[in-house]
Amino acid sequence: MTRQTAIEHISTYFDEGRFQADLADLVAYETESQNPEQAPELERYLIQAMSPRLTGLGFETHLHDNPAPGAGPILVAQRHEGDDLPTVLIYGHGDVIRAQTDQWRDGLSPFRLTEEGDRLYGRGTADNKGQHLINLAGLEAVLKIRGKLGFNCKVVIETGEETGSPGLHVFFEQHRDELRADVLIASDGPRLQPETPTMFMGSRGGTSFDLVVDLREGAHHSGNWGGLLADPAMILAQALSTITDKRGQIRIPEWRPDSLTDEIRTALRDLPIESSDGPAIDLDWGEKSLTPTERAYGWNSFAILAMKSGVPEAPVNAISAHARATCQLRFVVGTDPDDVLPALRRHLDAHGFQTVQIEQHDRGFFPATRLNPDHPWVSFVAASLERTAGKAPHVLPNLAGSLPNDAFADILGLPTIWIPHSYRSCSQHAPNEHVLKPVCRDALQLMAGVFWDIGAGGSPG
Repeated sequence: MTRQTAIEHISTYFDEGRFQADLADLVAYETESQNPEQAPELERYLIQAMSPRLTGLGFETHLHDNPAPGAGPILVAQRHEGDDLPTVLIYGHGDVIRAQTDQWRDGLSPFRLTEEGDRLYGRGTADNKGQHLINLAGLEAVLKIRGKLGFNCKVVIETGEETGSPGLHVFFEQHRDELRADVLIASDGPRLQPETPTMFMGSRGGTSFDLVVDLREGAHHSGNWGGLLADPAMILAQALSTITDKRGQIRIPEWRPDSLTDEIRTALRDLPIESSDGPAIDLDWGEKSLTPTERAYGWNSFAILAMKSGVPEAPVNAISAHARATCQLRFVVGTDPDDVLPALRRHLDAHGFQTVQIEQHDRGFFPATRLNPDHPWVSFVAASLERTAGKAPHVLPNLAGSLPNDAFADILGLPTIWIPHSYRSCSQHAPNEHVLKPVCRDALQLMAGVFWDIGAGGSPG
């Protein structure tokens, strides 16, 4: 009954193909939360795939309706071993992004797990079925070898993360006592490098919105009306050009954070940002005074996600009546989220663009969160990962992307530790989503080690 025995047990689970078979079963559930026709699959995933597995681990499970009308259900499971033991909350989401079936390459299908070399293809392999399967398997390994976890454990599996986690925050407010814990340990997102464990303790926030110029009814002939009618696309392009300079440096003062402290710079200093499995970084893009790592994890970034005026697929000789750009600001702690769009309004007005309207998206907002890198739980988990991996993990104050981490940090008041089990080129949210088998095997070992160490005592909880 040793830590190494638990790690060997979970390695065998992978080597004998049982992890791959279990993942194939989960991928087969067509849990597209963005597709209303698949709503029954969300509940079926929780009832048929998650509940039996958790019940078999000695958890009591409860399926809850989502407080948000029309949103998918939420599963809560609990295993209580002692009032004097720490409690770990684990989170995952069973829903996946739209399948995009017709865009997957030949031989692949989103809801069928396909093995090719070191890759396992299928929708949800990386985001997030494979990741919460790894964590549950880690619990199973500890229970198998030790006979108990040595800590209390609660599990939340939601089914709406890909639509902005509707109802999750209200649900946490309603069930705050039921979800009380000492720490969140969850998994989502990518490692910085496939071969090295990564930890992050929060996420950048995000808000998305449309900038719209709507001048008149209908388009008008460019020969008859050119030079007489204002062009909405030109107005919009000029307005957008005032938000950043030509290298993407943000010009709105309120969008420039003050939280990139020396402590955060030190934490980011030696972290890798370049990788061989993604596009080359444009070193002359973004805030000039910052390193690429500081730009991604310690600063704000503005992006134009899409633009349209006229009919790009079939342009005609006419001056359009409308122009629209879908935009997004990713922001770190230190940015006032309530002032993001008001600051933009003031900026546009000051530059003479009163005709540019701002339309905020209903589900396009995520608050920013960050846990101090020297928090005791960070040190404890980092030491556990290093013990298993034989090398120190990459430790990020926050992920560059966005997650509903504020529900755990702000509502439940938890220190939040995320240990991602994917890599940056996994094609999540795109066709051909996949995970790497070596990363999955390594992650299984890491999580068995983390859960073993928490149960062995000496954790901050």
